[in-house]
Amino acid sequence: MDLITVPFNSSGAAGGVARAPSALLDAGLLAALPDARVVPTDLPPADPSRGPSGLAAEEALAAMVTSVSERVLEAWALDRVPILLGGDCPVLLGGLVAAERRNYGAGLVFVDGHEDAWDPHRSPTGEAADSEIALALGWSAAPAALAPMMPCLRPSDLVQLGPRDADELTEAGQPTIRDRVELLPGERLAAPGGVAVGRRLAAALVARTRHWWLHVDLDVLSTAALPAVDYPQPGGLSWEQLEALTEALLGLGGCGGLSVCIYNPDLDGDAAAGRIAQYVAGAARLLEQHAE
Repeated sequence: MDLITVPFNSSGAAGGVARAPSALLDAGLLAALPDARVVPTDLPPADPSRGPSGLAAEEALAAMVTSVSERVLEAWALDRVPILLGGDCPVLLGGLVAAERRNYGAGLVFVDGHEDAWDPHRSPTGEAADSEIALALGWSAAPAALAPMMPCLRPSDLVQLGPRDADELTEAGQPTIRDRVELLPGERLAAPGGVAVGRRLAAALVARTRHWWLHVDLDVLSTAALPAVDYPQPGGLSWEQLEALTEALLGLGGCGGLSVCIYNPDLDGDAAAGRIAQYVAGAARLLEQHAE
């Protein structure tokens, strides 16, 4: 198993979510996974200003995706399971690009409190973490250095579980993608029976793809469960629900990799790091157990 650390913050800042990988390792993640090795990524300094694509830190974003894809390909070549520790959500693009390069025909099960498909020019922040799904699908133009790698996902190969930002999108005039991809809103996922529905949607995806990737943005959790996220929202899952969902999804088999993102240690003095490390370790063991 490779713990690929990606201390990337798509705002261009060096702190915040960029500190998450080191906080999780310091909280005992590696001790919980004694057979794992830590694999760092090469990340250049980031320019926080917006570029022509509308995104901040364009060059750093492209360099990060390239570095992550190389680390994922190396893990697969060595028959090791890649676990991406972000940072924020664009790190998953590295896994998808690696799958494309290996001709894996991979799908994506995307567990997140947001759709993350903003047009970068409409995004209130310019962070690629608002837009990585739009980039992956080719629905928004990528920065020049990233464009040769996009698109790396097809709409039919995506299942979104947990978005609860519909009101925010409506208020901003940003079209939702729920009429173009399979999507289970956060309120339905959190309701009784929601985990079972999510599993059924994912199972249908897994049945029609050769491999698949699991992405977990921790802001799918409620603010009560995890307050240390940059953009909290009402609603969300409990830790128990997220763990049950993760177990149900990974039990489907065939998952080639996992990314876990969006924890800001600066917002809680690392207090949540131990709980997150416990979750990641459990998910990593399940992934190894059920991997092909």
